[in-house]
Amino acid sequence: MTHRVAVLDKEACQPKKCGLECIKYCPVNKSGADCIILNQEIGKAQIDENICNGCGICVKVCPFDAITIVNLAEELKSDKIHQYGMNSFRLYRIPNLKKGQVMGLLGRNGIGKSTVVGILSGNLKPNLGNYSLPPEWNDILKHFHGTELKLHFEKIANKELRASIKPQQVYNLTKAFSGTARELLEKYDERNKIPELTQELGLQNSLDINVPDLSGGELQRIAVAVAASKESDFYFFDEPSSYNDVFQRMGVARVIQNLAKIGKSVMVVEHDLTLLDYLSDFIEVIYGEPASYGIVANVLSTKVGINVFLDGYLPNENVRFRDAAFRFDASTSTDEFVMSENIIEYPPLERKFPNFSLTVDAGRVRKSEVLGVVGANALGKTTMMKMIASVEKPDLGIIDTKIKIAYKPQYLSNDYDIEVISLLEKANNGGIDGTTEEEIILHPMKIKKLYNKSVRNLSGGELQKVAIAACLLQKVDLYALDEPSAFLDVEDRIAMAKLIQRFVRSYGKSAIIIDHDIQLMDLISDSLVIFHGTPGREGHATSPMSKAEGMNQFLRSLDITYRRDETSMRPRVNKSESRLDREQKQTGHFYYRN
Repeated sequence: MTHRVAVLDKEACQPKKCGLECIKYCPVNKSGADCIILNQEIGKAQIDENICNGCGICVKVCPFDAITIVNLAEELKSDKIHQYGMNSFRLYRIPNLKKGQVMGLLGRNGIGKSTVVGILSGNLKPNLGNYSLPPEWNDILKHFHGTELKLHFEKIANKELRASIKPQQVYNLTKAFSGTARELLEKYDERNKIPELTQELGLQNSLDINVPDLSGGELQRIAVAVAASKESDFYFFDEPSSYNDVFQRMGVARVIQNLAKIGKSVMVVEHDLTLLDYLSDFIEVIYGEPASYGIVANVLSTKVGINVFLDGYLPNENVRFRDAAFRFDASTSTDEFVMSENIIEYPPLERKFPNFSLTVDAGRVRKSEVLGVVGANALGKTTMMKMIASVEKPDLGIIDTKIKIAYKPQYLSNDYDIEVISLLEKANNGGIDGTTEEEIILHPMKIKKLYNKSVRNLSGGELQKVAIAACLLQKVDLYALDEPSAFLDVEDRIAMAKLIQRFVRSYGKSAIIIDHDIQLMDLISDSLVIFHGTPGREGHATSPMSKAEGMNQFLRSLDITYRRDETSMRPRVNKSESRLDREQKQTGHFYYRN
């Protein structure tokens, strides 16, 4: 027996632009029943899940990819926790909380993590799938009878639960509060932790700045500090790494871990696997179909949970939720690639600003190479990239730019109302549908479904994917991408890294990548430039070095060590002061050896 799920993307569904193919070709409709109809009130298609036979014809004929039909196991029907409406997203099962532990939530964007947070924090009352006649608390508590979560929901029902949430969209703080960062922290500091949090998060120089004037990283850390300073039972942090460099991410991790150490229940959503691995005690994988449904799997140890997610298979539940596993190359050497031809060379460079100066050692980018750039924020990484890409002129040093360069900036704007397909066709200097470019660039990043969406209405992750694709579609020699991982989930980050690496090697192109996700940089880079200096005052970039040498130097500056996971071969951070951590530090091998 199966349980049918039919979901309609109401934004993508455009009956006025199509021939109502879903209604016309539905075999159930042809038999005389009304399986798919046009809802006149909302002007969109409507699917009756009870009589749908799951043939999938409507999915194939819809010109806008607006329909998803999935058959799930019948027993999941009783596990439905929440559904937003007819043909809308639904969540099956809910994660458990553990006092004194950090629970990591791992899943794709649009898979239900925000719904989980809303329910566990008491901001969203679970309807158990009865969206037309939502149940009362007595019925909800009966549903959770005999589970660890019953007590949690009793506290919510009795308004006894206090939850503290660090939201994903930290820029909303600039609209909600106009005073200084210090005033914001003092307003919510119920645990008298401002001095401690300020020190741990490196916010000493940010306290007297007005919130609307803070940088993205400062806003993120202020939001973490506000959430951690409240006296609550349950703490939730949604993507706390965004905009922060690796050093700052470690500080955020320590703040979150300290909450668990005092006996609090903590849950974290994070797409930086290095950070998630470092700070989590347990992992709950959420799988399903983005924007359609999400299923919460059983709790697993951090190591097993991340490996299961990468493998795409839950052995305890005998469920495969991805066609292929993600594999990591165990080699740290790039000797197998012939990269002797320099595609661009640059001399020593200097760039001075009123309060900041940057020096860059001479270097080169070779054909078919991905050059990674790592270091703390405010050291001039973006300025270096802009100089190489001829977006900015250096004060000292001349770059011979005979080659063509495409540049994807760090901060993206969606303040224009054109369809994605038009933007991509402009970047490609021609049509896209059915082309080789569509096959090698757009399909791996799953962008085709966005073609008819307005750029203005894209989410952060969707906008990032479109920006990366638009950069790669340009007919140039060198691609410069600044923080391409921002807002992408784990699957999209790995898919993007493998696409760029495959693309530059197959077509003799080259790329420069700036990013703070260490695992991504380990996966994508052939060589590395390391930035040193004093953030906001002066920065210095090294010449390119081998990945092994660069990663070892960079990890030493972070005082963390890496090992290979024996199952997935992914890089893992050793727990501080563990046997391996001590051994690798003593031998000077902060980066794993082959």
